[in-house]
Amino acid sequence: MTADGDELDELLLGGPRKYTRDEAAASAGVSVEYARRLWRAMGFANVGDEAKAFTDVDLAALSRLMSLVRDGVIDEELAVSLTRAMGHYAARLVEWQVDALVEHLERTRGMTADEATRAAVETSTEHLDDLQALLVFVWRRQLAAVAGRALGSAEGSDSGVLSVGFADLVSYTRLSQRMEERELAALVDRFDALSADIIAGAGGRLVKTVGDEVLFVADRPQSAALIGLELAEAMAADPDLPDVRVGIATGAVLTRMGDVFGRTVNLASRLTALAQPGTVLVDRRTADAVERSGEFDLDVERTRAVRGMGLVRPGVVRRRSR
Repeated sequence: MTADGDELDELLLGGPRKYTRDEAAASAGVSVEYARRLWRAMGFANVGDEAKAFTDVDLAALSRLMSLVRDGVIDEELAVSLTRAMGHYAARLVEWQVDALVEHLERTRGMTADEATRAAVETSTEHLDDLQALLVFVWRRQLAAVAGRALGSAEGSDSGVLSVGFADLVSYTRLSQRMEERELAALVDRFDALSADIIAGAGGRLVKTVGDEVLFVADRPQSAALIGLELAEAMAADPDLPDVRVGIATGAVLTRMGDVFGRTVNLASRLTALAQPGTVLVDRRTADAVERSGEFDLDVERTRAVRGMGLVRPGVVRRRSR
């Protein structure tokens, strides 16, 4: 299917743009300023007073959101916060999807970047219903997982306590200076994909990736230790990837908007910087739990002064010797 700009716009937006911002706000029963806040929260620039920028689907979505506010399910500030979170992550998801399709089409069909970009958009549009259904399915699955963890916490697990881990590619800065951009992007993509699979497979949760580093959490120190070891082993076995060093700490963690904060996170980051390539360095609380489990070997290191953390006596986790 090949559509011109207007046809594509209407297909993706569910109809023609025919309402101004004032008309959309009036339809939903909100102030123009609040409607503008929601629009910016989605990640879009302000539109002019006279611009017809909104569709019937936009009005329906805004009315549905405001019905939650009127019913007392959420308040106006939370509505903005939820909209901002969805807008931010949806934008990243769409950009990743299109970029991945473009790279695939360039590699497999020999298209130029411009040709591949147009084809990627057309492919996404042709399979809009399937991709939309998949997105909703994954969202519901993730919501079920969060609900399960919340119920587990309510039933007596140590609420607010997590094991936090960082895995950092060794010599990434040096590699980035001598590799071409496409090579570097392929390396980072491979690192991200391997890390995500290992973390999920071992029962952890990937919090975020930042170039040469991944941040993950696990409910049990033993799970975090296993993730760290599997990450180190996988990168060591991959000829295209450098080694990683892993740091893990266990303790109280503040979770907000899908991210994690607090002293435990900072300690895990500091331990990562201290770890040797290909090793997993853990704090005392993680070490104690790992040692009690009998699932791993542990080499306790000397006490060190860690910047901002005071004195720390870390341990190196290893696979149990046969």
